[in-house]
Amino acid sequence: MHATIRNTVRLLILALIFATANVYADEYQEVNQLMAAGKLSDAMNKADAFLATKPGDPQMRFLKGVLQRNAGKQTEAIATFIKLTEDYPTLSEPYNNLAVIYAGQSQFDKARESLEIAIRTNPGYATAHENLGDVYVRLASQTYSKALALDIGNTLIPAKLALIREVYKLNAKSATPAAKPVVTAAAALPVKVELAASTAPANPVMTAVASNKSDSEIEKAVMDWAKAWSSQDVATYLAAYGKEFNPPGSQSRAAWAQERKARILKKSGISVSVENLSIKVTANQAVVNFRQGYRAGALQETSQKMLELNKVDDQWLIVKETTVK
Repeated sequence: MHATIRNTVRLLILALIFATANVYADEYQEVNQLMAAGKLSDAMNKADAFLATKPGDPQMRFLKGVLQRNAGKQTEAIATFIKLTEDYPTLSEPYNNLAVIYAGQSQFDKARESLEIAIRTNPGYATAHENLGDVYVRLASQTYSKALALDIGNTLIPAKLALIREVYKLNAKSATPAAKPVVTAAAALPVKVELAASTAPANPVMTAVASNKSDSEIEKAVMDWAKAWSSQDVATYLAAYGKEFNPPGSQSRAAWAQERKARILKKSGISVSVENLSIKVTANQAVVNFRQGYRAGALQETSQKMLELNKVDDQWLIVKETTVK
């Protein structure tokens, strides 16, 4: 079953757009080739030498995590991938690879949580969706087995467990070397850190469907606001607030803006998600309620958020923001 939990990554770099991706391509490729040849020690030495001069490089850090996992250093690999999620929360692949390790340790709840974050970060990440399905199967197996132990006379549970075993057999037959948790892609992650937000954006989770043009415009305004916050694009973030916006408390608008800028930029990485969004529109005013997820470094929190927006020159701008934790 574990062989079907894949961490084959998406190619995130378009060569014509991000020409600098080729700067260190040979070094990434050399590490990959050594790893593919089973020369893990040599590959690790190359990776460490590279990171000694470029410690923040996400691509080589990612490859080092893969090397650590392949060398059986699961604890170190987990630490490497967790640090990547903290520094680059808009990248979904480290979350997926964490799930691969957790699944291999039968920590399926942790694997599920990591994959759900990967999918929230990149809803189009097919590998994470497939892996999550496999994890759900394992969780179902554990739950049914526990239920059977508590109710031996239940004749329905064995049949359900038999179906799950058939899924195991199917996965085992269809597994291929590419489906195993080994990364060989040379361009798994963007080389340029500042390009991460555009190549792997932290897409906010939107569970509501816009019912009309106004709703769609408002939804887009909220998504753009959350995306700007996540990518620490302070100028775009602050531009989402209208002139009528009054900061909470006795702060002046200028003092509030300066404080928000300082708080956003001092974080090593931010991820903001939006769930259960509802919109109420009256003429050129709107009230939006949603569940906000916020992650910055080790800090994770959710809160209920309400935004009031006014339409100004065909643009929806925030005029009031209320948070209830």
